[in-house]
Amino acid sequence: MQLARVDRSTAQAAIELPREYNAALEFIDANLARGRGEKVAFIDAAGRHTYAALAERVNRAGNALRALGAGMETRVLMCMLDGIDFPAVFWGAIKAGCVPIPINTLLTSNDYAHLLCDSRARIVVVSEALLDRFAPALEERTHVERVVIAGGVAQSDAPAPAGAGTSGRPRTAAGTGAADHCRLADLIAAASPRLDAAPTTCDDVAFWLYTSGSTGIPKGSMHLHRDLVTTAEHYGVATLGIREDDLVYSAAKLFFAYGLGNAMTFPFYVGATTVVLAGRPTPDAVTALLREHRPTIFYGVPTLYGAMLAQPSGSPGDGSPRLRLAVSAGEALPAEIGTAWEERFGAPILDGLGSTEMLHIFLSNREGDVRYGTSGKAVPGYRLKVVTEAGEPAAPGEIGELWVSGDSSAAAYWNQREKSLATFHGPWTRTGDKYVVDEEGYHHYRGRTDDMLKVGGQWVSPFEVESALLGHEAVLEAAVVAAEDERGLVKPKAFVVPREGVEADAALAAALQEFVKDRLAPFKYPRWIEFAGDLPKTATGKIQRFKLRR
Repeated sequence: MQLARVDRSTAQAAIELPREYNAALEFIDANLARGRGEKVAFIDAAGRHTYAALAERVNRAGNALRALGAGMETRVLMCMLDGIDFPAVFWGAIKAGCVPIPINTLLTSNDYAHLLCDSRARIVVVSEALLDRFAPALEERTHVERVVIAGGVAQSDAPAPAGAGTSGRPRTAAGTGAADHCRLADLIAAASPRLDAAPTTCDDVAFWLYTSGSTGIPKGSMHLHRDLVTTAEHYGVATLGIREDDLVYSAAKLFFAYGLGNAMTFPFYVGATTVVLAGRPTPDAVTALLREHRPTIFYGVPTLYGAMLAQPSGSPGDGSPRLRLAVSAGEALPAEIGTAWEERFGAPILDGLGSTEMLHIFLSNREGDVRYGTSGKAVPGYRLKVVTEAGEPAAPGEIGELWVSGDSSAAAYWNQREKSLATFHGPWTRTGDKYVVDEEGYHHYRGRTDDMLKVGGQWVSPFEVESALLGHEAVLEAAVVAAEDERGLVKPKAFVVPREGVEADAALAAALQEFVKDRLAPFKYPRWIEFAGDLPKTATGKIQRFKLRR
């Protein structure tokens, strides 16, 4: 078994990878070699799963895919809820040399049809609870050969469901073709518990992740076997300090790059324990999980932290008494939310910036050095630069676009040459985020490049205006976009979600405008305020401002 060798004697923790390398051995098999077989690795609605049980299920899943005809580089689309089958299929596919592609479980049938066509996946694994929504996309498939239904029980242990026919296969929606459907539970039960890892290299494509779609149609980021250990070492260990005795919970789901690292690669890398929630991470559901399982590390997004703080019954008892760290990503964390959370729950929030293209967080606050209102400094192992529109390095205090260099960068976008060339520049990746670096080297977020406003020839950061609005006691959420006045000039427009019980009227709108004027330069205040019940977001909590601009 060939694993990465890490030299932690330097601040950058140099990682040396063998040429022949399969990431599944690093994150699954290595835990057995280190004597963690009986330690609990994963907790879900079905129960507690040890590292030995997980490793066996991974091997069985990999063999099951091979039995379906999957070989080296076969793409396996995964539309799966968080549960033990997710890591089994993901790591089983990687160990077998296949390319798993986890996708968002909250998309529409049209979205799934696009992803099926774009990825050209030959095998689809879909949770039974999602099958009805996924089924219309399968009707027009051109590449899919087998559909595997995850969840439920093995057919050998249950009567054939209505409409299954004499084969005992699961019920399928009309038009999806029952002949190529089978149950994951049956395949795993019949598969061998032993699996030799495919002879992949550290530079082989291991998996894809589609971008969240916060700025338009998702793009398939192709990640290599080396990328997983890079993020686990540089962020998980060197920045977060995750250790074997940690119990972690991530509100971000496993299909998201943020959740994949939080709840799977980081804990599996050090032999920690993960607890997952299959359903939606509502404030009530998350609070209940924190109380029951008492995690030591909690990963969320700003909207969730804000919603939990807004609960009228919120108290320190709503959290985990063992919580030592919280982490935020997806959107920049407003300083007010970070301060209020730490005051109530006693654990700091480490706000950071990551991306699907870079796999996880590469710019972050860290324990003992938290500056709320900033994204902190570069994570060990990554280099950053802020570049002006003229392509020159930005001076301290000058706004520019953030570029990042690190070994976890995606190889390219699948089948998107122009967008790949625009994003990936040799060792550097353009993030599309605008930042200002202060004299002490801390990075201050100013917004997405596509979201920035130029008002009267001066840049206006939507995040800066949103943060000012969030400082008002009546505001729960806010999003700011560009709009044109009667003369065609660009001005800020705000969409505001008021707190429960607040009357949203013209008087409140005027009060909010004055509130922002008192805190920011006058030209930055929102000329229009529109109240809304909620804001359009991706499944990962990012506000889809492009929808608001429409």
